[in-house]
Amino acid sequence: MSRALRQLQYRGRQLRALLLENNAEAILDRVRRKLAESLLPKDFPLPVGRKDVLAADLAHPPHYPFLHLAPGQRPIINWVMVPAGPGSGGHTTIFRIIRYLEAHGYTNRIYFYNLYRADHQHYASIVRSFYGFHGIVDSIDREMEDAHAVVATAWSTAYPVFNARCSGKRFYFVQDYEPLFFPTGAISLLAENTYRMGFHAITAGRWLAHKLSTEFQMPADSFDFGCDTSIYQRTNTSRRSGIVFYARREATRRGFELGIMALELFAARHPEIEIHFYGERVGKLPFRFIDHGHITPQHLNIIYNQCSAGLSLSLTNVSLVPHEMLAAGCIPVVNDAEQNRIVLDNSCVHYAAPHPQALADALASIVINPHFDALSQRAAASVHGTSWDDAGNAVDQAFRRALTTPSESSLKPAVARS
Repeated sequence: MSRALRQLQYRGRQLRALLLENNAEAILDRVRRKLAESLLPKDFPLPVGRKDVLAADLAHPPHYPFLHLAPGQRPIINWVMVPAGPGSGGHTTIFRIIRYLEAHGYTNRIYFYNLYRADHQHYASIVRSFYGFHGIVDSIDREMEDAHAVVATAWSTAYPVFNARCSGKRFYFVQDYEPLFFPTGAISLLAENTYRMGFHAITAGRWLAHKLSTEFQMPADSFDFGCDTSIYQRTNTSRRSGIVFYARREATRRGFELGIMALELFAARHPEIEIHFYGERVGKLPFRFIDHGHITPQHLNIIYNQCSAGLSLSLTNVSLVPHEMLAAGCIPVVNDAEQNRIVLDNSCVHYAAPHPQALADALASIVINPHFDALSQRAAASVHGTSWDDAGNAVDQAFRRALTTPSESSLKPAVARS
């Protein structure tokens, strides 16, 4: 029997099995995926400049001139970031911090690491109109001006920050453990190596600071997550009728597939409860739900206030979602993991084992809780008074400590792993 005939018979049996399961849509999806794969180029563009990686000799780091910060002098910070559209969560946090520093005597400059040659003028206008920044917005293709601090804000930006020759102590504003964003391979290793560049880390939450200092010997400070309680607040004191899920397929670290399975079980047990999705449109699923897609924070607070519980999964660093839910009196169900317990540190969060049945059980236990109103009040009160000013102050103090500690600037980077 020829190989081609065996292949045809194999595919025929597979097709028959799928049709017997009445799964024509799965067949169509597979055909579409194969067609799309046939159109893709064999070489994918790296998410970092090849020349930037080749120029970064981690075993022989450059000496960065140290710009002394005199008492009473205005600190100057160069922030290196990729251009972003409106609503980027990571950029929203960065600019919250920048606005706080600006109000407390800092001069901030933005330098785009524009790998894909996006229109600089367009993205500079977004920085001004959406993120409310009014200082210098330039390109890192031109040499940066001297500063007291030069800050990488994502793993790909760490390479140009390492290679740049301008004055300034190197910092790394770390909001997640990015090597885990990629399958084990060259890209995850290139991301991991950025923690070996000798930078001073300022991290979102204590888990990252602990991880980077113990595993990579990075000097590290952290700030606790803030919550914009001017937007997220408990406004509904009457009975709630729903649950909510932050759904984004592309953000694999948010456990989309696991959440869908948990909600399928929950929907079967509680068909009377509305299920709200937001983040992105997810299309057809085997249970009834309301697909809100991308929505404004104000709209999101309305949805949180309609819901007694929310499912928020974080497989790396925790997101801001549980804090927002708490502020609205919506009880977050979170996968039980070390990083989530360290960063959230809130007794109103409901932790569950990361499998569908346990997550569905946790959601059900909240919607049938006869004392939900008291729980909801306590949740909102637990984050009342939490603001991004506390985070900004922590970052301000971290910069000032590091910039006035000359001995730390002589720390040598560790040798890159080969």
